[in-house]
Amino acid sequence: MQDLSALSDKELTLLLKQGDAEAFEVIYNRFWKKLINTAYKRLRDEALCEEIVQDIFINLWEKRTTLTFSVGLKNYLFVAIKYKVIDHYRRQFLNDKFQVSEEHSEYDNSTVDQIFARDLAKYLQKLVDNLPGKCKSVYELSRLEHKSHKEISRLLNISEKTVQGHLTKALQIIRSRMTDALLFFIVFFLRK
Repeated sequence: MQDLSALSDKELTLLLKQGDAEAFEVIYNRFWKKLINTAYKRLRDEALCEEIVQDIFINLWEKRTTLTFSVGLKNYLFVAIKYKVIDHYRRQFLNDKFQVSEEHSEYDNSTVDQIFARDLAKYLQKLVDNLPGKCKSVYELSRLEHKSHKEISRLLNISEKTVQGHLTKALQIIRSRMTDALLFFIVFFLRK
């Protein structure tokens, strides 16, 4: 029996694709702790980190014959951790949001909420309309038309760095002016 622990990630990946359980075990032992540590830096929950890493390895084994690693096994695993952590926070955010909306639904006055949301949207549009020329164009193309920096760069005949600069400036202006409106918005809903 060959000692697989001396093999490179690439060689282990080839064996894994052939269904070699020993190669999978070596991969598991090689990356388990590193993946746990990476997840823990972001989640600070050891049990959750273990569950996430376990899911990644289960997925790796189940899809071993169809997976392609254009970035290499190590990068694949660490990118998988990144997306699992993002998914966790996304689910947590949606659960929290749903829970808050359920708590407030019994007090909900949808007409007032709709009017307030409409007024807030009008206020935001007014802020956008008052942005300096290029900032306004870049903001609208990015946020309203969902164009990439590259597309905006081509459309406006400016560099991608300039696009980023205009967008950053526009967002700073909007954020600074929206602060008062958002504080009012928060206070309004906390009173309910």
